[in-house]
Amino acid sequence: MQQKSTHTEIEILKAALSQPELLTDDDTAAVFYNLQHLYGKIVELKELFPPTTLHAIAVKAMPLPSVLEKIKQAGVGLEAASLPELVLALKAGVTPDKVVFDSPVKTREEIRFALQNHVRLNADSLDEVARIAEILPTLETKSIIGLRINPQVGTGTIAITSVAGDYSKFGVVLRVHRQEIINLFVQHPWLTALHVHVGSQGCPLPLLIKGVKAVYDLAEEINQELARHGHGQQITTFDMGGGLPVAYHPTDNPPTMQQYVDNLRLTMPGLFDGTYRLITEFGRWVHLNGGFTVSRVEYVKRSTANGGVNTAMIHLGADMFIRECYLPEQWSHEYSLADAAGTRKSEEATQKYMLAGPLCFQGDIIGRNISLPQIQAGDWLIIHDTGAYTLSQWSRYNSRQMPKVIGYYGSGDGWEILKPRETPEDLWRFWKGKE
Repeated sequence: MQQKSTHTEIEILKAALSQPELLTDDDTAAVFYNLQHLYGKIVELKELFPPTTLHAIAVKAMPLPSVLEKIKQAGVGLEAASLPELVLALKAGVTPDKVVFDSPVKTREEIRFALQNHVRLNADSLDEVARIAEILPTLETKSIIGLRINPQVGTGTIAITSVAGDYSKFGVVLRVHRQEIINLFVQHPWLTALHVHVGSQGCPLPLLIKGVKAVYDLAEEINQELARHGHGQQITTFDMGGGLPVAYHPTDNPPTMQQYVDNLRLTMPGLFDGTYRLITEFGRWVHLNGGFTVSRVEYVKRSTANGGVNTAMIHLGADMFIRECYLPEQWSHEYSLADAAGTRKSEEATQKYMLAGPLCFQGDIIGRNISLPQIQAGDWLIIHDTGAYTLSQWSRYNSRQMPKVIGYYGSGDGWEILKPRETPEDLWRFWKGKE
């Protein structure tokens, strides 16, 4: 694995280092987030899907309130997978009709909270539908309520991001409960939406389309059944979830959003003719390639003193890159190297390095046998494509400080501190709880 070919991120780092208020001596690591990239992705979604589509960006991918507020300002919504994420979405100022609540383990209190706040709610099980039916007569709500379906179309190459196999912890399995699902919609006129999510990274385009098609066919069947009972169209909302793969490496060739939409339109033209209000829930596709992370190299253990292995000791590990440490064969990044001033180091002579984090366990290695120029203490390691599912998976093991997050536009204009670096006092308050 070689250095990433683009120089853009190193140029951003160098520009930031030239401004002492952005990166101080205490900033041993930082996350950079391209706000222009975020807006560009949202514009692309708006241009490709029907104008009535609700694009609910997944909070879990990048939950910083400062970013959520910018998503709200861009005119789209948010998808929440837990009660705290739901609160984050509402506190960011997103109106309830643009918030989707998808937690698979909702308590009665959480269901009641969602209904009282009029957000969109997708039940994850038949039992949850029964709970909603119990609660609805006790309050007034404008919530659009749907049911998540597991289409059982198979899994991709990464098991932990595939949720539409014969078994999944998510949704109601279609093959076993098809008639029961249809009967539920006949019984409950407040069920007006269907939700489907196949998976994300590692899921090929044909699998994604097959999963959506299975639930689209179910929606058509349910509406036809309701028509036979003298009802009008009941399912008016179709939630396609998110999950389009993205590129972590120059050799990756994921489908484009244009290809995804073209395949949807070819296979299911009814999704684009106004029959249904569409919802998308993209997260990784929106955020990932808009962020990168840097860590100062604190020490280098050379091969002559370390059993033939060079090890660069850095300030981030499994606290932020848990998947990369535990599943390195499936999750890895591109890396670049800059000197202490932010100048790209020459690639004329490279060596193999282990990139080891600061945590107290042996598995805390984010990169193994990575070819990089000779690393020296004080250099900056750049970890590319970290805008999604990295900071949001932060671990409290060893009570490390969450790094500063710096927002920027384009080539480094309009710097903005999206989140300050945590202090030891912040960690004290976290572990102690309320005073």
